[in-house]
Amino acid sequence: MTARPRVSVFDYGSGNVHSAVKALEAAGADVRLTADRDDVQSADGLYVPGVGAFGSVMAGLQAAHGPELIERRLAGGRSVLGVCVGLQVLFAEGVEGGQAIEGLGEWPGTVERLDAPVLPHMGWDLVTAPEGSRLFAGIGSERFYFVHSYGVRDWVLPESASLRAPLVTWSDHGGPFVAAVENGALAATQFHPEKSGAAGLRLLANWLETL
Repeated sequence: MTARPRVSVFDYGSGNVHSAVKALEAAGADVRLTADRDDVQSADGLYVPGVGAFGSVMAGLQAAHGPELIERRLAGGRSVLGVCVGLQVLFAEGVEGGQAIEGLGEWPGTVERLDAPVLPHMGWDLVTAPEGSRLFAGIGSERFYFVHSYGVRDWVLPESASLRAPLVTWSDHGGPFVAAVENGALAATQFHPEKSGAAGLRLLANWLETL
């Protein structure tokens, strides 16, 4: 019998952590809700939730030494999955109320208000996943659950001749925005897998298979 992968859900004060724990357990993980440095570093996968304002999430992460812990995991090739604002803070900056707030800078780009007549973007929506996506294997035509008013509308990472380009999945609400990114050990979704029913559980199971 194969051991269940160990996943730490980073408990730094952001919401939705208990639903994430339940979904990850249903997808096949042995889950611990924790902000303990050793637990965060030793787990097979780290799940970084994020709900609310970009600045508040960054402040919570910084208070829990999140930037350092995430960077150390990635430097060692250890998997991290960011969700919702947990995706947004991985970019260079977020703009709220005209103020630019520094993000983790794993990817260049700006999180900004969506250019849509109705906000927030709330409910089930389709995504367009690229060929070769592991997260969306078998579920590329499914709908996922979104709740957000901000997003990344432009992917600005230049292509490299020596590094494999990240796989970027898109959705649309008043214009295209980044719905997910797969970049080696680092992956993230703008939607909530834990609220996306069977498709969300399959996506989490696909992520667990990469650990």
